[in-house]
Amino acid sequence: MKRVALSTLSLALLAVTGVAHAQSSVTLYGVIDESIQWAHNVDTNGANKNLYQLAGGNLSGNRWGLKGTEDLGGGLKAIFQLESGFNVNNGKFSAFNASTTIFGRQAYVGLTHDQFGTVTLGRQYDPLVDMVQPLTGDNYFGSEFATPGDVDNNDNSSRTNNAIKYVSPVFDGFQFEGMYALGGVAGATGSGQSWGAAATYGIGSFNAAAGYFRMDNSSTPADRIAASNGGWASGATSDNVFYDGSVITNSLASAKSVGIASIATQYVAGPFTFGIRYSNVQFKPDGYSAFASTERFNVGGGFLGYQLNPALLLGLGYVYTHAAGETSSTYHQISLGADYNLSKRTDLYAVAAYQHASGTQPGTPGVNATASIGSYGINSATSSQELVSLGIRHKF
Repeated sequence: MKRVALSTLSLALLAVTGVAHAQSSVTLYGVIDESIQWAHNVDTNGANKNLYQLAGGNLSGNRWGLKGTEDLGGGLKAIFQLESGFNVNNGKFSAFNASTTIFGRQAYVGLTHDQFGTVTLGRQYDPLVDMVQPLTGDNYFGSEFATPGDVDNNDNSSRTNNAIKYVSPVFDGFQFEGMYALGGVAGATGSGQSWGAAATYGIGSFNAAAGYFRMDNSSTPADRIAASNGGWASGATSDNVFYDGSVITNSLASAKSVGIASIATQYVAGPFTFGIRYSNVQFKPDGYSAFASTERFNVGGGFLGYQLNPALLLGLGYVYTHAAGETSSTYHQISLGADYNLSKRTDLYAVAAYQHASGTQPGTPGVNATASIGSYGINSATSSQELVSLGIRHKF
């Protein structure tokens, strides 16, 4: 039976490949990123312990996907992309927003034209991830260079369902993008909607980008009552920035809306790459939220990359995060990275981060703030934490 099943599948794939070859270009691609990871000060029933584990997806999320294009003539092309995340240590689909969606990373179809831009429909990245994130340290060294708790989605913890996106052509170094995601609730057009816009400009060695992204929770009472118990009810559009389990955002998951404004710049001078960024994030409550006052996060960060030789990139990063509103807390995070290319498709890396927290935990008055590096959701029981990952990444 297994041989018959495999033969049938092989014939089907050959048939699809033949059609694709005749009419369009289809590419199979992927990334496998795996590491040995050590974490110091990990909360275990209120006591800190050391954690040793295999951890995937440090520099790049593990994925495989299909993307393709068909020439329709006159400069117009049809495009699509299907991208699935997976856990390299157990072979399961990666969880996005506590689900195991097969194409949880991306799933869209659209049209593109060199003169008029690109329109795509489906599950997609938001404009900040597309245009601002590539100018930050996270783009080079991953999660250990990201914001504590990923409160500004710098590490792309969120995907957006039901999204309509437009990306302009590049005009003398300038490009812009807009996106709107429908909530899909009859009689309540704005319930659970998401929307955003961003622009980027590059000239010579200098690049800058800025944008805004907003996610609205469901306005349906039953959904919001459930959300007040810790969940995010608007899965019809955006996943939320809370699924990683970080103590920094856990208590804010019942927000009525989340708004993120971000700006980043980058300058390349010989072997050096300099980058700075700033984000303002607002978690706004309503009567169904588990917290009472708007919690605001101001995030400032910078990184320095040094291309020691064609194969070896070194990096240093710092992120300052301050929360104010319902509670007040401050997080200092310092990161180090080294990435060595064995070939164009395979590299070895070492990344490390230290974080110190002070003040009161966001959304939980009276509770001391505790550390939680990047978007890992590995929480400390105290104010400090260290994390080190030694890994290998292969792209195909």
